[in-house]
Amino acid sequence: MTSTDDTIAAGRTVDAPVDTVFAILADPATHQAIDGTGWVREPLNSARITGVDQIFRMAMYFDNPEEDHNHYEVANRVTVFDPPRAIAWQPGQGADDGELEFGGWFWRYDLEQLDDDRTTVRLTYDWSAAPQPIRDKISFPPFEMSHLDNSLRHLAELAEARR
Repeated sequence: MTSTDDTIAAGRTVDAPVDTVFAILADPATHQAIDGTGWVREPLNSARITGVDQIFRMAMYFDNPEEDHNHYEVANRVTVFDPPRAIAWQPGQGADDGELEFGGWFWRYDLEQLDDDRTTVRLTYDWSAAPQPIRDKISFPPFEMSHLDNSLRHLAELAEARR
């Protein structure tokens, strides 16, 4: 696990081919199983990720006793799509027919094939572009640092089961 003032990152070796790992990450239907926080729920559309600027929506849940609505949706804009080496998205909010607003943070997975059956995965959460008004509302990162390790463990379990 590494961190700076605006990023945290973790890595893991997965006993599965790089194409298998990338295919899991490019399928929003697997994101709930990968998530280490328990916040991510089901995808709100069934489209696989196929390119930069694609939007994929996810149902989310965050147990906040100060809020009446703990269920919400996230519209993720794909910012990197480089099969099978890298994939990243920036979470935001907004209606399908309106302008989306992004908070300035993103998730990125970098993959490196070690051999035919092993892949190194690095997961980065970066909030360096989050403006001060958002930083005043949200304490970054908004989850335990162990979330990244948990997510990579879940990703490895899924990929290794598909070998």
